[in-house]
Amino acid sequence: MLSRLRSATTVRAAIALGASGVVLFALTTPTATAAENVLRADRAVPRACFASPLAKGAPGADVREVTAGVDGLVQARLTPRDGAEGDWDLAVFDKATGKIVAGSSALRSHELAESFVRKGQQLVVQGCRYTGPARTVTLGVDFLALTPQGPAAGARPELVRVETPRREDQRRLLATELDVTEKGDASGVEVILADDDDRARLTETGLRFRTIDPDLSRKSKENAVADADYAAKTAASALPSGRTSYRHLYEYDFELKELARKNPALVRAFTLPNPTIEGRDVVGAEVATGVANTADGKPVFLSMGVHHAREWPAGEHALEWVYELVNGTKQDPAIRSLVGKTRNIVVPIVNPDGFSISREAEPKGDFSRFDYEMKRKNCRADDSPPEFRTGTCAGNPAGRQRGIDLNRNYAGFWGGPGASTTWSNDTFRGSAPFSEPETRNIRDLVSNRQVTNLITLHTYSNLVLRAPGVADTRPPLDEPAYKALGDQMATRNGYVSEPSWGLYDTTGTTEDWSYWATGGYGFTFEVGPSEFHPRYANGVVAEYAGLPPAAGAGKGGNRQAFLDMLANTADPAAHSTLIGSAPRGHQLQLHKTFQTPTSPVIQPDGSTRPPLYVKDTLNSSLRATGGRFAWSINPSTRPYVAGRYGRDPQGPAQQGIELANPAGVPAENTGFPGNPTAERIPFTVKGLPEVDNGKLSVSISWKSQETDWDLYVFDSAGKLVSQSANGGTNSERAVLFDPPAGDYTAVIVNYDQVDPARPDDWTAGRVEFASPLPTTYGPKEAYTLTCTDRAGRLVGLTDVYADRGQTVDVGEVCTNSARANKQRQR
Repeated sequence: MLSRLRSATTVRAAIALGASGVVLFALTTPTATAAENVLRADRAVPRACFASPLAKGAPGADVREVTAGVDGLVQARLTPRDGAEGDWDLAVFDKATGKIVAGSSALRSHELAESFVRKGQQLVVQGCRYTGPARTVTLGVDFLALTPQGPAAGARPELVRVETPRREDQRRLLATELDVTEKGDASGVEVILADDDDRARLTETGLRFRTIDPDLSRKSKENAVADADYAAKTAASALPSGRTSYRHLYEYDFELKELARKNPALVRAFTLPNPTIEGRDVVGAEVATGVANTADGKPVFLSMGVHHAREWPAGEHALEWVYELVNGTKQDPAIRSLVGKTRNIVVPIVNPDGFSISREAEPKGDFSRFDYEMKRKNCRADDSPPEFRTGTCAGNPAGRQRGIDLNRNYAGFWGGPGASTTWSNDTFRGSAPFSEPETRNIRDLVSNRQVTNLITLHTYSNLVLRAPGVADTRPPLDEPAYKALGDQMATRNGYVSEPSWGLYDTTGTTEDWSYWATGGYGFTFEVGPSEFHPRYANGVVAEYAGLPPAAGAGKGGNRQAFLDMLANTADPAAHSTLIGSAPRGHQLQLHKTFQTPTSPVIQPDGSTRPPLYVKDTLNSSLRATGGRFAWSINPSTRPYVAGRYGRDPQGPAQQGIELANPAGVPAENTGFPGNPTAERIPFTVKGLPEVDNGKLSVSISWKSQETDWDLYVFDSAGKLVSQSANGGTNSERAVLFDPPAGDYTAVIVNYDQVDPARPDDWTAGRVEFASPLPTTYGPKEAYTLTCTDRAGRLVGLTDVYADRGQTVDVGEVCTNSARANKQRQR
């Protein structure tokens, strides 16, 4: 619906987009010539096009001047001409001040620079030829009017903690379509309430909650002021790049290609195969010694950031990791050694459409529909009602609600709990697994490279999360080593290491697909204790470098956690290895194709339909240099079919224990643990060699659901180890797996009585025990290993079985296999 600029002088057309209050203006002038749409530069000059306006006639650049006819958005685009591809960048400046308004610095000549402008604002649109043979590109400029949106009725954004001690409570909360954060634990989770409607929805659930921060708008504005002050007063931060402020999208892309240009033997910048919904390229970088040979057989560590647009520190940590590797290779022998043994792929911004909108938006902090800074999702509109399937993402009548939650769109258990079926919800899963170009990009990377290690960065809650994302899925056979790796990284950043379901059930997440499908260890880091993009000095500098006030202060921070992950990537015991011999120039390829079911697919009405079957194909290659080779790969058997971790019982489970109700009824207490009034009943858990307890359950019950008792379990050191504190029930059950032997106390709190004059006392208190579940084992899977000669002819073929930590010798597969095939043909 947006027409391209031929000359920007007058507004000639206006198209109303209905009740949204958004109006689209197309700028045209009948007397303009098509030549004015063409930018020309006779030579390339590698520089930051967004740094400043250049004089007309400056080498390597061409400019046009336009005037904004609306209060709203400017969209400037570059596209190649006549099939000539190169690398042109684009920037839009305010003519009066010379300040950057919008920019785009991807690796080709497919550029979109978008930001907010005011009517009558004079702009300079500047195209810069960075590198490559293309002397010309086509420029288009559009403007979109946006009607100013005031705060929603009852707007008073606040952060609350909702008590969700049971999985049922968590699922009830997620069904509200509220903005549920990633900060939580076994008993509760933080939720953002934007207005009175949100508060009413939460109240209707009957879940208890308390306010953590009553004024999020204030914090948002204070952070913006603090960030500007920090950048003004700090010459260079403790980050590898010395950065002092959050980057824009155009800075990310430019820095990646500059790192590649200045370090050609070490860094390769690349464009992922699928452009975004709005047509942006997604850019990544690879770091390795001899980086050009991507098929050298080294293990691969993939790190990525900003699946969720508003989680700005995630991208900062990812890009700083690239600087860390480049600087360390030059200055630190330990890092140089690790880089020499591995390949590192980094995609700082998985979701450039959403991130660009979030980063360029005015900091409102009200979490309303039009608070674009708090956008989470991508820019898909096909799954929304017809009235919202129009316009650009930053000007859509749905506001920030438009799009798909990319971290619910992967195939891993897609369609199950922890993802929404509602288009406007922040966790909307999309129409099908991998429906989005951004998730297909990551799928392509993981499926075609032996990604042995993966970290996807998010904010917030100081967590190191691993698969599985659903509590009902037992841990994989890898659980001891998988957990140990997560625990090790958590000692560096001070976070809590736990399975993803420890936060709440989620399906369709990155590592729940990548790990179960490939066996490569996958983790999510939830960076920082609070806020999606806190003050830069705290959420980026301190968290990365391990400085106060970060939980990892003095422990190494995320920098050292990443280095631990890199060391694990380089460790042959953490993956599998193929060795053998092959003639120079021959190509070996590992291949596997399989189908994996999703979860039973939850429907909008709450019913379920049978799982979908998702086809995955894994292909990876090694280019032989002649003679012996070593190829680091993931195990041939997928964790999904390998089996589940457990342990064989070493004795019977302990006999149950009755809990005797003390005489009398304690006073009502809604303030526990601040108010300690409660009944306390000690009990003892036995251990080996007498008994082996895999599970402990403490339960109480009473008559009326209008009465509310709460149950807490503490160990002998006074640490809370389990709890159950629900409303609207007549029972509570607290569960603890693999309870250590020792003394415990059940603490029972009289939260509320239907009739305090005639107390409804609890009864039937009991501690029950169950034996551990034994380990289960599934079938072994194989890769198909092929070898082709320099002419592309198949000369070798065999099946390969490889377990984690195993080295498999495939011999002279390119020659012996061919001879064996000829013998069979005779």
